[in-house]
Order: sequence, then structure tokens, then C-alpha cells
Amino acid sequence: MKKISFIVLSYNSEKYIEDCLESILKIEKYKVHIYVIDNGSKDSSIEIINKIKNEQITLIKLEKNYGTTISRNKGLHLIKETDFICILDSDTIINEKAIEIMVNYLDKHENVGITGPSMRGKDGTKQIPYRKFPTWKLKIYKAIPIKYFNNKGELLEKYQIKELPEDFECDYIISACWIMRFNTYKRLGDLDEKIFYSPEDVEYCMRAWQQGLKVVHLKNAEIIHYYQRISKKKLISKANYTHLLGLHYVLKKYKKFLKAYRNGKEEK
Repeated sequence: MKKISFIVLSYNSEKYIEDCLESILKIEKYKVHIYVIDNGSKDSSIEIINKIKNEQITLIKLEKNYGTTISRNKGLHLIKETDFICILDSDTIINEKAIEIMVNYLDKHENVGITGPSMRGKDGTKQIPYRKFPTWKLKIYKAIPIKYFNNKGELLEKYQIKELPEDFECDYIISACWIMRFNTYKRLGDLDEKIFYSPEDVEYCMRAWQQGLKVVHLKNAEIIHYYQRISKKKLISKANYTHLLGLHYVLKKYKKFLKAYRNGKEEK
């Protein structure tokens, strides 16, 4: 039986964490272990996790919010032996069918590094987890809390395609749900801890593409995602500030790669 290690990041997630963990524990086809990293929650998240906790769950309690990279890396470092890793946000509800589709796809495609599923809100609203790599223009548009600019930013970020194929190669997938082989993680390494909150998912997918591994969205794998967009709530905020710092760092780090990558896309 193949093993999947789940890295679940929790921060004041009392509304979501129980549903998330219970959905993972329902998986029967694979051996499952869950590493829950709590980022210094001030609500009842820890109490809820402890109520559910069993031999399949390891809880790492941090004294403060270390962001998305340092915290997830602490969980990743505990994994000694597994077949697959699933990076998962606490505001998700997964299912065995979606996991199976992604695992089977990775088994059949050695040149794919990261897969991600389709996502819907609890109300059924469709989300777009696959994106184009960011530019300063589109990020500034999306950071402005005015619908006109938001729409312009989203137009630059989204792929303009009428019918999405079952497997769609994209620049990056948001890290609310990723599945990769353990060997892929060993090859690509830890998440970049110079990024606090975002865009750690952009950076890691850039790293995958840079090393010849594809990033693929799988339409028929579908999960529920509550989708908290904390950086969009207001223009001047700590979340937006740290996000823009992270973006500056990533665009500078991958400047040469992005130029070659985009030129290659244009030639195709």
C-alpha cells in the first residue's frame, strides 16, 4: 500500500480544521500520515486537533506565526519514508477519488513534478487554482481593492481557454493542494524560507519548471476549498506588504529563467 504524507498548515482555523482532517482520515486506499503544523493559533484550533488526534496525526505546535514556508518545512523535515507528499491548507475538504486521480497521474508521468486539483467553494462556486506566473502589473492591479482593477489583473493572470483539458500544463498552481512524489521534494528541496507568506507557491513551481519538471492541473480531481484571500481585503495591510516583498524577491531570483521560459512559450 502506497503512503501519502500530508502537510497541513493551521492558523486560527477552528472553522475548518476538523472537516479537513476528517476528510483525510477517510482515505482507505493509501496509508496516510498527517503532519499538522499550527502557527501559534489563538483560537480553539489546538483543542480541536487534539480531540481528533490519533496515531496517524503528528501535531507540531509553534509559538507564533512563522508564515507558510518555515512552518511547512518543519513538517517536511519529519518525513523519513513515504511515496507522495500532499501540501494542504486547513480550509480544504479532500476526497479519495481526487487523491487517486493525482497519484495515478504522477505514477504514469515521470516528467511531472507537481499536480493540483480543481477547486470549488462549499457553495459550489468554481475557483481557478491554475495561474500564469505573476508580473508587477497584474499584482498591483489585483492588490487594489477596486473591482475594475481586480478584473484587469485577473484577466492578465488567467488562461483564456474555452475548454479546459483533463490535464492542463500551467505555470503554477496555488498551494492550497499539491501532490508530488517524495523524490520530487528531495530533488527540489525545501520551500524558500526567504518568503514569509506568499508567493511561495509561485517560487516552488518556477523551481520545478526550471529543473525540467512540469506542473499540471487535473480537472477531474476536485476538492472543496473555502479560499480565504487575506491579501485582497485591503490595499495597505501587512499581508499585502509581505506579499509584495516576496514577489520582488521571486521575480529577481528567477529573472533569467522567466525570460527564457516566456520566450519558449511564445515560440510554441
